[in-house]
Amino acid sequence: MLMPKKNRVAIYEYLFKEGVLVAKKDFHAAHHKDLTTVPNLHVIKALQSLKSRGYVKEQFAWRHFYWYLTNEGIQYLRDFLHLPPEIVPATLKRQQRPETARPKPRGTSDAPTKSASDRDAYRRTPGGVAGDKKGDVGMGAASTLEFRGGFGRGRGMQQ
Repeated sequence: MLMPKKNRVAIYEYLFKEGVLVAKKDFHAAHHKDLTTVPNLHVIKALQSLKSRGYVKEQFAWRHFYWYLTNEGIQYLRDFLHLPPEIVPATLKRQQRPETARPKPRGTSDAPTKSASDRDAYRRTPGGVAGDKKGDVGMGAASTLEFRGGFGRGRGMQQ
């Protein structure tokens, strides 16, 4: 698509600076959200051209295009914009994390330790009779099994 060179340069500069670019799929929008001087159509078509050459990866979700620079795309934009190799996109820069941002873990000596006897005391029945609560439930807990017929699709209830 024919577009002014200043628009193409503005798109490429923004893409190189950030490393990623997002555009809503709206071909009739007056301007792009981040590049206010460039129509949204120019952004979409310029990045479509870069995608066909393999310089960006494209994702599309919920009416938005997401483009990510590849290594070949970084090299191409460096040559196109005449930038030195020391300048890299923001996605390749490491973020410096301050040491005070992460809280230090507390020692285990401050918290009282719970023993296994606390859990065993919970499982016991209130009267202390019949042992474990878990043993008195489920199949086979009762000594006799009782089958009552007549439920479901078979014969009616017998008298």
